[in-house]
Amino acid sequence: MITAILFSIGALGTIYYLIGLYNELYWKKRGVKFYAKNRVFGPAGVFMMSNRPMFDIFDEIYNMYPEEPAIGVGSLVTPALFVKDPSNVQHVLQLDFNSFNHRGFDINEGDNLADNILFMNGNRWKLMRQSMTPLFSSSKIKNMFYIMDRSAQDFVAYLNERPEKLKDNVFNTLSTFCCAAISAAVFGIGTESIFDSPFLDMAHDAMKSTFKSNLNFAIASLNSTLFKFLKIKLFKDHEKFFVTAVKQIINQRSVENVKKHDFGDICMTLKNNGAMIDKDTGTEIQPTDELLAAQAFFFFVAGVEPSATAMYSLLVELGRNPEVLEKVHEEIDSTFQKHNNKITYDNLSGLEYLDMAYNESMRMYPPIGFLTRGCVRDTVLPVGNIKVNAGTRIFTPIFAIHHDSKFFPEPEVFKPERFSPENRSRISDFYMPFGKGGRLCIGNRFATLQVKAGLVHLLRHFTVKTHIHEGGIKYSKQQMQVRASNLTIELIPRNIMQK
Repeated sequence: MITAILFSIGALGTIYYLIGLYNELYWKKRGVKFYAKNRVFGPAGVFMMSNRPMFDIFDEIYNMYPEEPAIGVGSLVTPALFVKDPSNVQHVLQLDFNSFNHRGFDINEGDNLADNILFMNGNRWKLMRQSMTPLFSSSKIKNMFYIMDRSAQDFVAYLNERPEKLKDNVFNTLSTFCCAAISAAVFGIGTESIFDSPFLDMAHDAMKSTFKSNLNFAIASLNSTLFKFLKIKLFKDHEKFFVTAVKQIINQRSVENVKKHDFGDICMTLKNNGAMIDKDTGTEIQPTDELLAAQAFFFFVAGVEPSATAMYSLLVELGRNPEVLEKVHEEIDSTFQKHNNKITYDNLSGLEYLDMAYNESMRMYPPIGFLTRGCVRDTVLPVGNIKVNAGTRIFTPIFAIHHDSKFFPEPEVFKPERFSPENRSRISDFYMPFGKGGRLCIGNRFATLQVKAGLVHLLRHFTVKTHIHEGGIKYSKQQMQVRASNLTIELIPRNIMQK
């Protein structure tokens, strides 16, 4: 028995060594340096064995090889490449999109909620994107503003009734607002407070970072074959709830025949338009309840965690920079004074300094720290003349580029003026908090409007202080998100009677 165990351990050790050697030699033959810290599992292995967020591991690799255009990384036996040169990043995300339009992994059959525009690939993704893009036009988003404005006003009332929320885990408080606001946008808004919504517990549970969700993420990042073999379903636990909820929306809207300018309208539009058909490829998608529920789930996921992170990040920096906070308060107060203590879509869009501060906080703390792609046809990256074969897994940095002094001088300093009208065009190629290219987040305008609506009402009634704990700002362990930690935010009521 002992001999068999020792033999098994030796065999596994040999296999582990050979896989690592294969990965290193694969990239060495292509003239690409290799990240040897974990030659088999690469960044995903470091992520699972540490308390670090995934983006921080890629940030470390980015800075370890300052002159290299790309770095090979372990991913079991799947070739994986961390593309770090900005020109190569642009090539992957935008210029050679036909070679890199794949998200980086395929969902498993039966994972119905994952069958959404975020995770779809190929012709199905293209067709769904074409069908949904008109539904996120500026005019459609403008019509949704009343939902966000009502949600933000309810949020202020919610805080006034619960003063303990002003100091106790403000990120969770902001998440509650974003969950409530997106629930109103997805499931409809009524006369009751959105904070009495039955969907909040489910939303928090869906977004919770657990060992199981981290492990599933690591496997998805490592190897599609293993992900398929294990039949991992990312969102199966929430399928019954969402499919049932969307069916109820569709049935109710069919009876009412009333436009509410929310996601229910989007579902009805897709349903009424019938089968989505791509005339060039013959690809066809039926707008089933399950498919519409998957799109609603995407809308929900994209509208909660990233939006709460964006709000939190700006509050962190405003609380550290009182002179910037004062300018933001003055701009918001002036706008309310001029418009009968109300805010409209056009007023909100005209808050130039808030927009500058928001964009700078999104540079320092992008909601997503890196992007994944899959190469679908053999191609070559221009800088370094690196041959990339179909099937290669690609990682591109966001956080690391946003914090590179070559592109953003003094990157750790909060400077809203970087995004003044005269300066913004100079940095547009390196600024990508919502991604870039053909797979740019379809909901980015909605998310921005939701965040600003919440912030305007919040900062009209509260000021903010940030307390950094010993050791400075750190980041909590997250799969793809960037979330500052080791700090406390305090919201302090303002006396606006004379404002």
